[in-house]
Amino acid sequence: MQIFHAETMPTESRSSDQEIATGDETGEIVQMARRMAATTTKGELGLVLAAEVGRYTLGDLQVLGGRLYAEMVRLPEPYRSRVRPYITEQLFGAHHQLLAMHRSGGFLSMTKPITDRETFLRFCDMIPDGCFRYDETLERIPFHFTPRHRAFYYLISAFTMFVLDQPGHPVGMPFPGGFRVEERNGSFYCLIRDREKEVPFSICNFCPALQTEDG
Repeated sequence: MQIFHAETMPTESRSSDQEIATGDETGEIVQMARRMAATTTKGELGLVLAAEVGRYTLGDLQVLGGRLYAEMVRLPEPYRSRVRPYITEQLFGAHHQLLAMHRSGGFLSMTKPITDRETFLRFCDMIPDGCFRYDETLERIPFHFTPRHRAFYYLISAFTMFVLDQPGHPVGMPFPGGFRVEERNGSFYCLIRDREKEVPFSICNFCPALQTEDG
């Protein structure tokens, strides 16, 4: 399950104005992904992520919150009410935790290597394409949602999955059909984990959660 792409169609063409507007963003996001990929320990990655996330203004966070709301209102009740707190925690709860750990110096003592470096590097390689794959101008939303805003989602997911070694979606988060992300004896399980393989930019493809056995 991916936030910020449901019903958003990929595009193969952009106007020249859009290309100019996104040119700088492309370079910035590519460099961001490279800085992430250059890290080897969880602490180093945490410091890079905190620096990148720190560039987002209050206005950016308001845009992200508005986009999240736009996604939520599309969901039917009662599922919408059940999943809302988990998705809010996934994005903004993790954002708060990331900055709090940075301010307390928590990353300085995290010297263990990133657990699954191969998967982490594939994640970093995916980020630029994932940020620019969808044309947000096709959606009727009352604010300008850019690839840079989409990058925020990947930054937060990197913190959760590769610094904390936790699943991209919070434990307990419900999915349609009554399934949930579960924790058993220190391991995480998700029934839809392997069902997102056809969505190359989904964080599920990089998540440390295991596929539920009966999935």
